[in-house]
Amino acid sequence: MVSTDDALQKLRDGNRRFVNGELGDVQATARAYPGSLKGGQHPLAVVLACSDSRVPVELVFDQGVGSLFVIRVAGNVCAPTPIGSIEYAVEQFDTPLVVVLGHSQCGAVMATLAELAGEQAYRSPGLRAIVDRVRPAVEPILAAHGDPHDSGVIERSVRANIRASVRRLSHGSRILERRIDAGELIVVGAEYSIETGCVEFFEGPEDSK
Repeated sequence: MVSTDDALQKLRDGNRRFVNGELGDVQATARAYPGSLKGGQHPLAVVLACSDSRVPVELVFDQGVGSLFVIRVAGNVCAPTPIGSIEYAVEQFDTPLVVVLGHSQCGAVMATLAELAGEQAYRSPGLRAIVDRVRPAVEPILAAHGDPHDSGVIERSVRANIRASVRRLSHGSRILERRIDAGELIVVGAEYSIETGCVEFFEGPEDSK
């Protein structure tokens, strides 16, 4: 079994290759025709990512088929179904790492800011469910700074939303908490830059300035 530190380092190294145009750590045939995986899966990380089409998770980390257990939902929000999917992967496959991967220019975050500013409203129950889960993380930022279109407000809101999901997973699931306490699992936040391709892993517990 891969250790928590080794799993995180593999993702760091993979993103470095992606940014530097050095993709190919996993052969193309292994990516497309993973015959060796027919007996089961052993992903080194679970990734809760936004559904944005500009964030190709396996490519971003230069990982092949079977390496990542990816759950995608707009705004990388922690609803019951994504949480259950993460619990399943951690329990079934002893996966040592969970990454909440947000990204710059997140549409779900910007839509929530626009609604809070009174610029638009969502009447669909499905869209409302996403906005309502993003709202608690970004509302204090907008209240303090005022302009929902300010790049600094958007950046801080994206990071606050990522960290809210990290906290929810770290302290809202008995399955995950038990493994974290035993040193068998770590949950980290990360932000993918659509502009540069770089993934920044958050080191500290508090929201970035």
